[in-house]
Formats: sequence, C-alpha cells, structure tokens
Amino acid sequence: MTTVSLDDIEATTVQALRAHGAEDWIAAEVARAVRRAEETGNVICGLYYLESYCVQLRSGRVQGAVEPVVAAPRPGVVQVDAGFGFAQAAFRRGLAAAVAAARANGIATYAICHAHTCTSLGYFTEQIAAEGLVAIGMTNATPIVAAPGGTKRLIGTNPIAFSVPGRAGGRALHFDFSTSGVALGKITMAAAAGQSIPLGWAVDAQGQPTTDPNAALKGALVGAGGHKGWGFGLMAEVLVAGLTGSLNSIDVAPLKAPTGKPHDLGQVYLLIDPAQNAGFFDRLERLQTAVAEDPEARLPGSRPRRLDPVEVPDALWSLVTGLAAG
Repeated sequence: MTTVSLDDIEATTVQALRAHGAEDWIAAEVARAVRRAEETGNVICGLYYLESYCVQLRSGRVQGAVEPVVAAPRPGVVQVDAGFGFAQAAFRRGLAAAVAAARANGIATYAICHAHTCTSLGYFTEQIAAEGLVAIGMTNATPIVAAPGGTKRLIGTNPIAFSVPGRAGGRALHFDFSTSGVALGKITMAAAAGQSIPLGWAVDAQGQPTTDPNAALKGALVGAGGHKGWGFGLMAEVLVAGLTGSLNSIDVAPLKAPTGKPHDLGQVYLLIDPAQNAGFFDRLERLQTAVAEDPEARLPGSRPRRLDPVEVPDALWSLVTGLAAG
C-alpha cells in the first residue's frame, strides 16, 4: 500500500483528467468528488473510477469541455443540461440557483440531465445540506437489478441519498445507499480479488442465489430487502428518467465500457428549506437526544470518517500517476 495525502490525490486526479481532455474547472470539480470519496473511505467512487473517466474522455463517452446549461422553467424548478459531460460540473453550475429557488419557495426540485455517472450521490446532497437545506437525491444507472423472483436486469442500483443540516450548521444526518442489496462495485472488486460474496447480494443467470461474484456478474443483483428495495429502486427510476429526460436504466450501456454512447443519466434532488416550520430543529434535536440515549445507536452520518492520508493499493496509485503523466 502507498500512503497518499488528500491534497496529492486531488492534484494528481486533476492532472490526469486534464491530460485526457477535461477543461481545468471541470477537472477540478471531478477531482473534488474523488478526494471526498477517498476521505470517507468510499473507495468505489474514488480513484477506482479515475481510469474509466480518462479512457472515456479520450473515446468521447464523456465530454470534458462542455458548458452545462442552467434553466429555471418554473419558480421551484431548476434544471441543468450536462451535455453528456460530468455530473459534478453540471451540479456545481446550477447549485446556487437551486438553493435560491428552495429558499424563495420553501421547496425546489433540481434536475441534472444528460450526464455522466455521478458516482457518489451523497457527495451532492451533503453540499445542499451545507447550505442549510434538507436534501433528498436519487439517480439511476446501467441495468443490473432484477425484480424479486426474476432474472432479467431491469433497473440500476438506483441509489437514494438523504442529508439534513443541524441547527448551527454541519451535518446532523446523512445516508447514501443503493436500493439494490449492494453496490455493483463491490461485486466487481470481489471478482477481481478472487473473493466470494455473501448470499443475498445477487443471483446467477438462472435466478439462483450465489456467492460467486463472477456468476453474479452474469446474473443480476437483487433489491435491498427484496420487494422493498425493488420498490424504492422503481421510484428512483421513474422520477429520474421521467423528470430529466435522460435514459431509463434498461437503455444505458455498461458504465465502464471504454467506448460507446454517452451514459445519458440524470439525477433528481429535492431541496427543502427547514425554516418553513419553526419547530423543525426542535424535532430533529429530540430525535438526536433519543438516539444518543442508546449506546448502541447512532444517527447515520453523524460521525463522518475523515481519512488523511489515505492508504492506496500500490498498483492503483501507479496507474493514477501514469494517467496524470498522459
């Protein structure tokens, strides 16, 4: 393992993205997301994704020089057309307008349209919470999840994220999870490492539960909690594809394929101003107090990880520095 500071991770990521065709400001936005993923131990959404970003910049699956277009067709609606570019850059361009809309109206929807995969969805909702607003976010992805009892891949892992600010700022509550039993990246990482996976994560091509990650990759993931996760995944699918005009999961090509059509994915965020009810933080703090009284309980995200420096596998860091060299 190689010990690397977050500053070095961010700077090297910027260099790699610029070397493969991303404009400076876009490279910087994506690198901030990579840094944050590594800081929180979310390795699937960190440096692990950088090679794919660079390869797809070169092939044209993602546009590294496109300027996102921000629109506000209604007072409580903000939309950004990412132009098949990075979701991180598109989100940044429209965030101020979405925050202003939520404060003016009490609530607003913020849609990122026609974007590359956003990887860590919670990275975006926590930025909304930092503005003092409650945030709910969702996205879809390449099809990998089958219906309960089925075998056909119909929707993506379709994560949902939820971030809530505290009365004095900061983050009181935060979670970000796939509506599938597990994120696809954990399956691919297990396959690469020659490790088995727990029962309940996936089924093989015949619809049978499996502990073999390679069989899972030929089969499908299952919803978290069976039909419950399936239902939440469908909710995300309908809202994201329907409100952004981006693709349904069933029409999205594999996200890491080096060539092919752009991802054309969307994200939808709901921004809620807690100031619309004077008792919001009283109720939140009542919940915090009750949870704190149980030594085995905690509110998700209330004790975030802060890793710096980070341990990076030698082979991965060598790949990253090679990408930075062009």
